[in-house]
Amino acid sequence: MKITVLCVGKLKESYLREAIAEYQKRLGAYAKTEIIEIPDEKCPERISQAEKQKIIQTEGAGLVALLPADAFVIALDICGKNISSEEFAELFAAKMLSGKSHFVFIIGGSLGLSEQVLQRADFRLSFGKMTYPHQLMRLILTEQIYRAFKINAHEPYHK
Repeated sequence: MKITVLCVGKLKESYLREAIAEYQKRLGAYAKTEIIEIPDEKCPERISQAEKQKIIQTEGAGLVALLPADAFVIALDICGKNISSEEFAELFAAKMLSGKSHFVFIIGGSLGLSEQVLQRADFRLSFGKMTYPHQLMRLILTEQIYRAFKINAHEPYHK
């Protein structure tokens, strides 16, 4: 089992890196995990719609280029499906039963994901209508992946 988190931008905050590393360590009992970062495009304060689209397209092309053909791709998208932790665990279990062994989660940059990325995704996942910094979203996602494995293993953690 392999889990890849593909994201735009570098994680600068050491406290977030440490927390994510802890969940990656815990996940080691269930899956091999990796986080791949692609550079974010410079985005000035005042920007036209055309410039926004160019940035989104450039970042999107970088993300799509790294997607393995055989992976089950989950894009984090505010317009995606909002599910519970139990439903998230069920999604993992169902896809594993159908033969999927590599899951790729995509976290976009500050402007979001390109249509090309969203079209390539096998599932669009929402963590609600609130907007989170993409750096914090990595931690939240990593914790939820760990929680899903604990739920599926019937091990104490999820309450």
